[in-house]
Amino acid sequence: MSFSDIDLSTTFLGKKIGAPLMISSMTGGYSEASTLNQRLAEAAEQFQIPLGVGSMRQALENTSHRESFAIVRKYAPSIQIFANIGAPEIAKGLTDTELNIMLELLEADGLIVHLNPAQELFQPEGNTDFNNVLEQLAIITAKIPVPVLVKEVGCGISASAALRLMEAGVKVIDVAGAGGISWQKVEEVRYTRQFGQETRFSTPALEELLNWGIPTAKCLFDITSLKKEHPEYSAIEIVASGGIQSGIDIAKSLALGAQLAASAGYMLKALHEGTLEKTLETWLNDLKAVMFLTGTASIEQLRHKSLIPKP
Repeated sequence: MSFSDIDLSTTFLGKKIGAPLMISSMTGGYSEASTLNQRLAEAAEQFQIPLGVGSMRQALENTSHRESFAIVRKYAPSIQIFANIGAPEIAKGLTDTELNIMLELLEADGLIVHLNPAQELFQPEGNTDFNNVLEQLAIITAKIPVPVLVKEVGCGISASAALRLMEAGVKVIDVAGAGGISWQKVEEVRYTRQFGQETRFSTPALEELLNWGIPTAKCLFDITSLKKEHPEYSAIEIVASGGIQSGIDIAKSLALGAQLAASAGYMLKALHEGTLEKTLETWLNDLKAVMFLTGTASIEQLRHKSLIPKP
């Protein structure tokens, strides 16, 4: 094959995208967010890849925050854009008006619901009431006109949890496993600064709680195996996130069963350093290199490659 023959395009939720990479949810609802979201949207549009926005809770609570989200569609008119809300907001019940506000602000192609119990547990103002989240999730998946995606925020989604989400009507599982940013550690720092004490938890338990979670690779393997056991859910798509750092990680994720990979932390770092487009270009060139060296001209072919364990 020729390197120039390699085609990175693929599909996600039935729509063609430029590459199997998504800029994951990260920001919105504060003064600098409009500028950051504009730059993220421009980059996603340039590479024709999906984009998720940060939690839209503030947009529901305060109309002044809505422009920081709405700006995304203005600068990314043709790509998939996904709204985002937290599981605690889902659990307490969202009105049709609230759902419509989030979807219409972005002309959204889907709604991401993020599961973040560990983050909420460590957060000084955290909401740890997840009662009825599955029941409410099933109501929403049945009535909104776009697919619902569920993602973790760094602790991973087990196969058993994924099955319950699929049963509730979720169309995409974003594993967001351990290996990337630990939001427990972020919130622990905030807690310490706010209350002037080291922690609410015992010293022996703290380290394990701060590193709580299932590694991304294990989540992918387990949920892919689950789909094989439950052919009725074969159409459910998997997103690999949590520690994605290069195009090689994207390639490994696809070989483990992901439809695409997603990154937030590294994308935000590149954005602040002024290297977002260069980072995306480099990652996709990494991916092309793996495809060339494995003799795969398309993303679909790459998904059928096997991983060889390191000795």
